Amino acid sequence: MPNVYDFDKTVVYPDGGITFFYFCMKRHFLKLLPCLPRLFPPFVHFRMQAKRGLPAKGEFYGFLRHLPDWREEVRLFWETRAGELLKPWYLEQLRPDDIIISCSGEFLLRPLCDQLGVRLIGTKVNPETGKVEGYSCYGAEKVRRLREEYGDIQIDDFYSDSHADDPLAKLAKRAWFVRGDERMPWPGLPANEHAELGNKP
Repeated sequence: MPNVYDFDKTVVYPDGGITFFYFCMKRHFLKLLPCLPRLFPPFVHFRMQAKRGLPAKGEFYGFLRHLPDWREEVRLFWETRAGELLKPWYLEQLRPDDIIISCSGEFLLRPLCDQLGVRLIGTKVNPETGKVEGYSCYGAEKVRRLREEYGDIQIDDFYSDSHADDPLAKLAKRAWFVRGDERMPWPGLPANEHAELGNKP
């Protein structure tokens, strides 16, 4: 059975999407400055629609249209930042059958996941327009996407930093709540489900 992981603040320390935006701002400040006033409403819409389980039609990633080459920016981002952003404990236990399932855009996480050799499910974003296609991969939508991709797959260990992932945690043999580098048994689940391992080292 595979292990399944959330991404932002679980496998990496910060929110990957926001960190990528700051990375692009630093490199292309003058090009992105005019679009800043238009980014806040789509960001709020993206978060609200995700929490409500509704299609997110905003353009939070609309700044991609103003970059000379968004693919090159994604490549450089992970080439220069992956070493400091990835949590060492994840790299130590990484397995080729891992599944990362995230609200972040697949276009952003795909190069890193391919490099790590793990599988990915994320929010589908059209990088040419910045628009989210369909639903944000958040909360119960993660369970639906997992079933859509892999059927009635069984989860060994699940890791996340957010109670929004309670639906996935309940499906796992063991679920771990992540705070920085600390991993603890998922609050609210029967303690005996973690008795064989206790707290993760």
